[in-house]
Amino acid sequence: QVQLVESGGGLVQAGGSLRLSCSASGLAFSTHNMDWFRQAPGKEREFVATINWNSAIKNYADSVKGRFFISRDNAQKTVYLQMNSLKPEDTAVYYCCTQTVPKYWGQGTQVTVSS
Repeated sequence: QVQLVESGGGLVQAGGSLRLSCSASGLAFSTHNMDWFRQAPGKEREFVATINWNSAIKNYADSVKGRFFISRDNAQKTVYLQMNSLKPEDTAVYYCCTQTVPKYWGQGTQVTVSS
């Protein structure tokens, strides 16, 4: 059974930083590309960042490029999202997911950025 568990969310002031973690179990983590998405209240879930299986390829949404950084530790079966220079518009529930069919999602972690 695949499980993804996000952690690290919280309340932070604008300009601050947070590091999200997503721990995986029940799958061959090191062979799968991983994504981060987010969903703000009243909005569609949107792509944030992706990383391939060996960390050689990383891509970001334009809205977070240069501020957010995705990484992974295959030995720990964990993917990270370092979020710097946070803005109020980054407020959302953040989800990690697998690039598999079907996709597996975590339960999400709330990030709230105050102005």
